[in-house]
Amino acid sequence: MQFQGTKDYVATEDLKIAVNAAVTLERPLLVKGEPGTGKTELARQVADALGLRMIEWNVKSTTRAQQGLYEYDAVSRLRDSQLGDERVHDVKNYIKRGKLWEAFDADEKVVLLIDEIDKADIEFPNDLLQELDKMEFHVYETGETIRAKQRPIMIITSNNEKELPDAFLRRCFFHYIQFPDAETMRKIVEVHHPGIKDSLLTTALTQFYEIRDTAGLKKKPSTSEVLDWLKLLLAEDLTAEDLKRDGADALPKLHGALLKNEQDVHLFERLAFMARGRR
Repeated sequence: MQFQGTKDYVATEDLKIAVNAAVTLERPLLVKGEPGTGKTELARQVADALGLRMIEWNVKSTTRAQQGLYEYDAVSRLRDSQLGDERVHDVKNYIKRGKLWEAFDADEKVVLLIDEIDKADIEFPNDLLQELDKMEFHVYETGETIRAKQRPIMIITSNNEKELPDAFLRRCFFHYIQFPDAETMRKIVEVHHPGIKDSLLTTALTQFYEIRDTAGLKKKPSTSEVLDWLKLLLAEDLTAEDLKRDGADALPKLHGALLKNEQDVHLFERLAFMARGRR
């Protein structure tokens, strides 16, 4: 079971090695990188490439680890008991299975994505240590132990918003997705916008990397944003000549696809003003 990328996803050699190492070691793959570098999409493409079903657990700031196992709805059971509902005699009627339970209970191997784990409370990763190690958990209300029928391929993403505990990191195989260089970016663009004119792509990517390298930028544009920008350029039928800028116009065409806050827009406006002052 080897991941070699897909026609819809450009995977670098080191990323392929990381995925296959995690699969071999049967450890979760912890993937970090800038937002928009394809961390979430990686899980989908691994599932597609290996012909496996994917189960997705999107973590929010309010998410608790217990929700990934199961939740017991005591309020509904109390209400049903007051109404004389026969369902109340079987506690299983009030157990809601979580994404981990769904993955553990699958007869076939699945890909389990735990997306943006760093959004949750700092104790969230620690609360999953036993489940990651033993691939089992106990349901106290029913007295049963849920064990994974097939160990899932687990991919965990993080945007590095907060540090993850050492005990959790020890249980993972780690990979940081570097921001694509220009050559890799060309391959990514070709997947999404096949046949784009080389002159337009060269000029657009030159501007894109210049913007990313601008000192003082609050939010650097990501891979997903340059793809959106190129889609707009193609829709407007713009040419490489149309993209050319001078000092009086430092903002790129359709800059709203690349610059996502007023601070960065003002930065480029100041650069244009300074350029005009030097004339």
